[in-house]
Amino acid sequence: MRTSAAALAGLSLGACNRPSPDTPDRPDEENKAASGEAGTSSFHDISGTGASSYFSLTQLSSATDTIGNSYLLVTGSGKVIMMDGGMPTDESKLRSRLAAVGNHVDAWFISHPHGDHVGALIPILENRNGISIGSIYYSRLSSTLLSQESGANNTYATPFYNALAVQTETDVINVQRTGQVFTVDGVSIKVLGIANPEILNNAYNNSSMILKVSDATKSVLFLGDAGEECGEKLLKAYPGELECDYIQMAHHGQQGCNQKFYNAAKFKACLWPTPSWLWKAGESSQYKTWETRKWIEAKGITENHVSSIETDWKLK
Repeated sequence: MRTSAAALAGLSLGACNRPSPDTPDRPDEENKAASGEAGTSSFHDISGTGASSYFSLTQLSSATDTIGNSYLLVTGSGKVIMMDGGMPTDESKLRSRLAAVGNHVDAWFISHPHGDHVGALIPILENRNGISIGSIYYSRLSSTLLSQESGANNTYATPFYNALAVQTETDVINVQRTGQVFTVDGVSIKVLGIANPEILNNAYNNSSMILKVSDATKSVLFLGDAGEECGEKLLKAYPGELECDYIQMAHHGQQGCNQKFYNAAKFKACLWPTPSWLWKAGESSQYKTWETRKWIEAKGITENHVSSIETDWKLK
């Protein structure tokens, strides 16, 4: 994501434990990633108590009412899963929330390397200050994809990849195949979307890693900042997986997946990682939150959890 409000409208990681940010991607690897042939099939299973699978979820609000995507999940036996983490300005708050659950993250997922998704994690990787991380999962962007964005859009990708490259106490897993499932304390996490080297429009957002997280009684579909093209690809590849209880609205609820996608998906409630100024944007605004809100209303969905309205809303 772009880091300023004015830039929002235009914005939009094979197993490799120590990725090198300075090594160009090989064409054959990029082709395999595009066809779903690359990557690891041996995901880690993180065991817990063996009881019925369960997770709670907290939608973390921005510390400064800015763009940000951050979700904290805790399983029945206390295993911790993070989805993204928010902007650099969210670092202090994120550290506090992690301290409250034991300062250990078993599995940390990053949708894509924009600042509102990796900005708070980068300084934690550079200075743990008591925080331990078991595994980090990402879907690495190809060199071609990386070259599609510049300036504010591309401020965080290289620092993030550099930080991953020097990790010695955390497994770093580059996910390059969809359909893989692994579990954390019985909670299922299925990979439905990865980096898309063939989609050069809105490149970073359209390469969001998309995940469906399920326990014994509920499921959440995390869309990251998926754009229209990414949503269309997901709809074609996994139409049967687009049924869930909660859906994280793509790209903070504006100019992400299109109405066709949301109409096809079956869900009961929406999670909006959305600042107040974006939630309130009207028809005269350059932002299209109002349009997405109309789609959701027309679909008959009345349960909406907005990060800037319900501070750190928790799903139990």
